Order: sequence, then structure tokens, then C-alpha cells
Amino acid sequence: MSEKFAVGDHVSWNSEAGRVSGTITEVHTEDFDYKGHTRRASEDEPQYEIASDKTDHIAAHKGSTLRRLSS
Repeated sequence: MSEKFAVGDHVSWNSEAGRVSGTITEVHTEDFDYKGHTRRASEDEPQYEIASDKTDHIAAHKGSTLRRLSS
């Protein structure tokens, strides 16, 4: 089981453009639609929507791909 995060946490993740950082805006604990695809989520394995620090991009990731950043 991966680390749990909450709305407002500052995190980073790897993307095709390199390491990206952002703030969690939503926590999903049930399956949800994201950009036309169903993303699987549960209480044990939530998915997180994250607003990028540098662009208007919103990403969705599992907790296992995220690293918490200090405030």
C-alpha cells in the first residue's frame, strides 16, 4: 500500500518532460472518469488529481507515483 496524501499536499512525480510538482486538488476513492477514460480507485488505492505548479495542467496519479515535497 502506498503513502496516503490529502488535498493541499505539495507533491512531485515523473513525467515525459521530467520531474513535475503540483498541489493535490482532489482525492478519489472510487472509480472516476478522467479525460475520457475510467481510472480505478479505492479506499486502499486512491488516485489523486494534482494541479501543476507551472502550467494549468491537471494530472491524475496513484499514490505510488507521488513523492511528498516539504512545504
